[in-house]
Amino acid sequence: MEKTKRVAVYLRVSTQDQSTDMQRDELLQFVENRGWILFQVYADKATGTNGNRADLKQLMQDARLRRFDVVCVWKLDRFFRSLKDLLVTISEFQDLGVEFVALRDQIDLTTPVGRLTLQVLGCLGEFEASLIKARVVAGLAQAKKRGVRLGRPQVVDVSRVQKLKGEGYSLSQIAKILNVSKTAVHNTLKKSKLQIVEKTEDEDLLLPGQKASDL
Repeated sequence: MEKTKRVAVYLRVSTQDQSTDMQRDELLQFVENRGWILFQVYADKATGTNGNRADLKQLMQDARLRRFDVVCVWKLDRFFRSLKDLLVTISEFQDLGVEFVALRDQIDLTTPVGRLTLQVLGCLGEFEASLIKARVVAGLAQAKKRGVRLGRPQVVDVSRVQKLKGEGYSLSQIAKILNVSKTAVHNTLKKSKLQIVEKTEDEDLLLPGQKASDL
């Protein structure tokens, strides 16, 4: 004979003025209908993206101590922050021998159909990850074609750039000599010219006998 399952019920609302009563009533009725034993009700008032939820942390700690057999939530978005979070957490529950139910989403991992649903979600998660990876690779390739240098901004010696420019070297030649991009050379010269202009404007505002450092 199958032992009676101990159930952890998790509730969450986004703001302090919202109530968890509807979630609580529906979930407790579900637990009673299944003939399960309520272990504890955990409830947080925080946004779904907030990973620092006290009762959720306590629930996960109790799960790792094998204090209950099933976690029941009202909807998936009450518990998980993302599809990745869902798959990682459910995988941990499986390792711990803890089953999972999302009442309104009709996901019940205590049944064969529910476990099949989880497999579909897992495939969707892998598909989503592969799409993101493909987009990143394609984006990097396009940026490289446009001549965009990836990585940290290059540090260019301003005085050397100005000296080489004064000696008549082109931007491309300077870039080759300093082993930097042509864009970096152009930006360095542009920035140095702006600094000269700003300095000149400051000097124009000086009173007789006043230094720029006095401004």
